[in-house]
Amino acid sequence: MNKLLLLTLFLFSTLVNAQIVINEVDADNPSTDTKEFIELKTTNPNTPLDGYVVVLFNGSDDSSYDAFDLDGYTSDVNGLFVLGTSGVSPSPDLIFSKADNVIQNGADAVAIYRGDATDFPNDTPITQTDLIDAIVYDTNDGDDPGLLNGLGVSVQYNENENSDKDHHSNQRKADNTFEAKIATPGALNNGTGVQKPTIAISTTKNVYAEGEQFDITFTCSEDVKSDLTINYTLTKDNFTTSDYTGDLSVTIGNGTTTATSTIALTDDTEDEGDETLVVTLDNLNADYQATNNFYAITIKDNDYAVSNYGTPLNPTYGKVSTTASDDYYSSLYGLSGQDLKNAITTLISDASVVRAQTYGDVWDMLKEADVNPSNNSEIWLLYSEQGRGKSEQQGSGSSVGKWNREHVYPQSRGGFKDGTSRSADGKEVYMNTDANHTEHGHADAHSLRPADSGENTRRSNNDFGEEYSGPAGNAGSWKGDVARSVMYMALRYNALDVVTGNPDNGTVGQLGDLTHLLAWHKADRPDDYEMHRNNVIYDWQKNRNPFIDFPDLVDYVFGDKQGSVFNKSTAIDEKSNVLYFVPNPVVNKIRFKKTISGYIEIYDLNGKKVLSDKVNAREYDLSTLKSGLYFYQIQTKTESFKGKIIKK
Repeated sequence: MNKLLLLTLFLFSTLVNAQIVINEVDADNPSTDTKEFIELKTTNPNTPLDGYVVVLFNGSDDSSYDAFDLDGYTSDVNGLFVLGTSGVSPSPDLIFSKADNVIQNGADAVAIYRGDATDFPNDTPITQTDLIDAIVYDTNDGDDPGLLNGLGVSVQYNENENSDKDHHSNQRKADNTFEAKIATPGALNNGTGVQKPTIAISTTKNVYAEGEQFDITFTCSEDVKSDLTINYTLTKDNFTTSDYTGDLSVTIGNGTTTATSTIALTDDTEDEGDETLVVTLDNLNADYQATNNFYAITIKDNDYAVSNYGTPLNPTYGKVSTTASDDYYSSLYGLSGQDLKNAITTLISDASVVRAQTYGDVWDMLKEADVNPSNNSEIWLLYSEQGRGKSEQQGSGSSVGKWNREHVYPQSRGGFKDGTSRSADGKEVYMNTDANHTEHGHADAHSLRPADSGENTRRSNNDFGEEYSGPAGNAGSWKGDVARSVMYMALRYNALDVVTGNPDNGTVGQLGDLTHLLAWHKADRPDDYEMHRNNVIYDWQKNRNPFIDFPDLVDYVFGDKQGSVFNKSTAIDEKSNVLYFVPNPVVNKIRFKKTISGYIEIYDLNGKKVLSDKVNAREYDLSTLKSGLYFYQIQTKTESFKGKIIKK
C-alpha cells in the first residue's frame, strides 16, 4: 500500500471519527417554552467542537434567525453536547443568549456547519455550503419544500406525531432517522452510556432583600469518592462583587453529599432596582454534571422610587397629562359612523408615522409603561392587581412567581403568533407598518400587559366576560383597561374585530364579549396609570389609544352614539341640569343638586382632557383650572351628565 493511499485512508478515518450530528431537538414545551434544547453527538467521546456552528432556520422565509459558535467546547464522555435554556435539566453545556422560547416550533430547521456564527447573521439564506448535518421539523405543520430542498434532506419530522409535543422531542435512531419520544437531554437516546452523578444548587428562598444573609447548598446525588471542590460565580448584569460578600468556593468532603456557602448581601443606598444574581458553576469536575446550573435568585432593592400618581387599585386622576399634540385628533372631528372608524384606523395605523417594534422590545416597553407607581422597581400585574419585581420576568425554569407578556387580544385569536422577532433591538430600530400588517399585533404594546405567568395561562385565549373575569376576588381595576385595549386592536388592524357574544375560540379575527367590555369601560374609567402607559407607548410606537384620551369616543364607535357626529368638544350636549354654579361663572367650586358618586372629566375647547378625577360629594373644587370655557362630563353607575362650565 503506497504512502498516498495510507494518508488518504488516515484522513478519511479522522473525518469519520470526528463526525458530529444532531442527536435530539426539543422545540415545543408547555407555556413559554422554557426547556428547549438541541443535543449534538460526536462519534468519539470528549471531542473538541472547534470550527462548528449551529444555525437555526425559519421556515417562513427559509433564512437564519440565530447561530451559536461551538469553539472552545467539547463533547462529554458519551459524545454528547447540549445547547438550551437554563431550565433544561441536566444543565446545558451552552445556554442560549435569550431567556426562553428561542427555538421556533416549526416548520423550521436546525443545522450544523463548518464555520462561525459571523458567517450566519440573521436572515442569511439557507445553504448547503459547508453543511454537516440538518433536521427539518414541525409540530403538526405541513412539509416545507424550501427547507427540505435547501438543506438537501427528504423527511420533515413531527415532534407531535404522538400527540404529546409538550413532553416529546425528535430523537435520532440507529438508522439515522428520527422519532418522537420523551425528551432525554444529556443522555443517549437508547438509554445506555455513562450515568454521571449530579450536583444540585439550592437555597431556602428565591427572593432576598438587600442586607439579608443566606446559604447556598450544593448537593451531590451520591457520596463523593474524594474531596470535590466546587467554584462558582454570582455576578450577572448589574449585580457585581460590590453587592455581596462570601466565599465562592466550597468542598464536598469525601464520603459526604453536601456543602454550604454563606452569602451576605450589601445594603447600599443606591436605587438600582431589583437585581438577579445567578449561581454559575465554574469548570465543574468532568466526572459530574449539574442539574440546575445558572440558578437565579432575585435581590429586592429597598431604595426604590415612587411615582406621583396612584396604582389602578388606588387610582388618581389629572396628575398625568397626555403628551399628544393639540391637533393629534383633529382628523376625527366632525365625523360619524364608518367614516369615524376609518379615520381612527388611519390615525393609529399611519404608515408614515407609526412604528412596529419587536416582541423582544416588549419587555423594555412594559417595564417603562407598567411601572408600579408605589415601587418603581416593580411592574404592575394585570388581573392580579399587585406589584412584582421587574427582574422576575418569565425565563427558563419555573414560572411560579414570575410575570410574562400577556396578549390582551390573544395571539391565536388575532392570528399574529410569532409575528415579530423575539430579539430586542431598541426604540429607534423599528418596522414600517399599517392596518394590514396584522402580524405586528404580536408586539403592539397597547395590547400587551404584564401578568402573573400562572394567571396568564389560566386566561388562555378566552373571551372576556362570562368566559374570563379575572382571578377570584379581584377588584376589577383592570377591566376598563382591557376593554379599551381590545377596542383599540379592533380599529388598529383591519383583520381584527370585537363582537357581541362568545365566538368559537378557534375563530381568528374575532374576540368577545363587546357587551361586557362596554360595561367594563364605563365602570372603570381611564386613570393616571393608564394615561402614563399611553404616553410611554406613544413614545415607542408613535400612536396612541384614543379611547384613553377620549373615553367618550367609545360610545361613538361601539356604543349608543354610533352614527352621531364626534367633534372637538367630545360631542357634549347639555341634556341634564344636574349642576348649578355659585357663582356663575364658577370661581372655585361647582355644586351639585345631589350627591354624585362617579367620575368627573373636564375638557378644554380643543377637546383636550385637562382634568379627570373621582367624585363622591355634592361639590367639586375647580380652583386649579385657568379662566375660560370648558366642557364637563360626569359618569355614575347609572347616569351620564354633560354640559359647559365657564371658569372665572
